[in-house]
Amino acid sequence: MDANDNLLGAYLRDRRTKLDPAALGLPAARRRTPGLRREEVAQRANVSATWYTWLEQGRGGAPSAGVLDRIARALLLTDVEREHLFLLGLGRPPEVRYQPPGSVSPRLQRVLDALEFSSAVVRTSTWDIVGWNRAAQAVLTDYAALPPKERNILRLIFLDPHVRNAQPNWESVARFVVAAFRADAARGGAAKNIQAFVDELGELSPEFDAMWRANDVRANDEGTKEIRHPVLGLIELEYSGFVVHGRPDLSLVVYTPASDDAEERVRKLISQYSGGVGL
Repeated sequence: MDANDNLLGAYLRDRRTKLDPAALGLPAARRRTPGLRREEVAQRANVSATWYTWLEQGRGGAPSAGVLDRIARALLLTDVEREHLFLLGLGRPPEVRYQPPGSVSPRLQRVLDALEFSSAVVRTSTWDIVGWNRAAQAVLTDYAALPPKERNILRLIFLDPHVRNAQPNWESVARFVVAAFRADAARGGAAKNIQAFVDELGELSPEFDAMWRANDVRANDEGTKEIRHPVLGLIELEYSGFVVHGRPDLSLVVYTPASDDAEERVRKLISQYSGGVGL
C-alpha cells in the first residue's frame, strides 16, 4: 500500500514517536526509534499488539469508535488531534463529549461585547446561558441579576412568570423550546446527563413534563421570535445560531430587530440602558 493511502497509519506512527516513554513510566533505554513502541500503545489502549500493528499498516478494516477513543487516550491526543484521528479512521468526527457549564473565554466575551446593538448570548447544549452582552440584558433578560442555576432557558420559560408573560404564544414557544432542547442535548453529548434536570423540572412544571413526554425534536438554527418587552412593547427579532469553534457544546445565538422601526427602538433602549430593563 502507498504511504499516501494510509494516512491513519502515518498519523498514528507520528503521534507515538512524539511521546516520551520516561514521562509515562516506561523504560527509555535501548530504543532504536524515538517515542513509544507499537506494543506499548496497544497495551495502553487495551487492544492486541498484532491488531494495532495491522492498523498502522492499513490492514484489518476500519476500527470502531470505541477503539479509536482508547487509542486517542493512549496517545494523549488533544481534542483537535482526537477529532483528526476520527476523521482519518472513520471519515467523521467523534461524538461530542459533554462538558458541564462553565464560563466563556475572554476572547469570546469580547465578540459578544462588540455586538453593541444585537442581543447575543452563549448557550450550552443543556441551554444554560453562560455568556451574554449588554444588549441581551436590556432586550431579553438581565442574566447577571440571576443566580447561575436560574440562567437556563427552560427554567425561565416554564418557571419565571415574567418570561412566560413576555411570550405572545407561550404554549407554542414552550413546545418549540422543549423539542429544540432535546435535539441539542443529544447533539451535544448530554442526553445521559440531563435526566436529573428533566426530573426536577417535570416535578415543578406539569406542562413541561407533558411536553417532554411527547418526544418531539426541532432544529433551532435560525428563525423569528416575538416578545412583549416592558419598554419596547411587542417586538419581533430574527435570530441565528452558530457553533463556537472548538467548543461544539456551545452555541452563539444573535438576535437582531426584524424591521427598521424595531431596530430604532432597540438602539434607543440600549443607548439608555443602565441595568434592570430586561424581561
